[in-house]
Amino acid sequence: MKTRADLFAFLDAHAIAHSTLDHPPVFRVEEGLEIKAAMPGGHTKNLFLKDAKGQLWLISALGETVIDLKRLHTVIGSGRLSFGPEAMMVETLGVRPGSVTAFGLINDTDRRVRFVLDAALARADPVNFHPLGNNATTAVSQEGLRAFLSALGIRPMIVDFEAMTVVS
Repeated sequence: MKTRADLFAFLDAHAIAHSTLDHPPVFRVEEGLEIKAAMPGGHTKNLFLKDAKGQLWLISALGETVIDLKRLHTVIGSGRLSFGPEAMMVETLGVRPGSVTAFGLINDTDRRVRFVLDAALARADPVNFHPLGNNATTAVSQEGLRAFLSALGIRPMIVDFEAMTVVS
């Protein structure tokens, strides 16, 4: 599994500018108001899910976005969704609960996880994610996020969670 240092080396190798703020571990969106104040842009919540068909999903959204998990499967074309088991999270994304992040996709070399990006987060700039651990926050531009995903060969499904529709 790739480490924080590996992630930063990957970002550097792809000319993706990034800045990181180290801080005490944060486990929930509601925590870390001082971090949000210190770092502009979209702060995220990230959900690792598994559907009834066994497909793994990673949802990255603005922290304040409301996600209706009971209806989401009809929007994204999945089986019913539930939170994915910790062992699968560690195996595919290389992170533990509380540290789920889009940057974890760097560890999903078999591309087992489908990535859903909140339309509101897709408009935020910069965007802030944990760098594979919840004791820091790393900011990249929206262009940098897209370059990161492209370098991994990932095209996100973009969902407007307010309208509950796929927009891209």
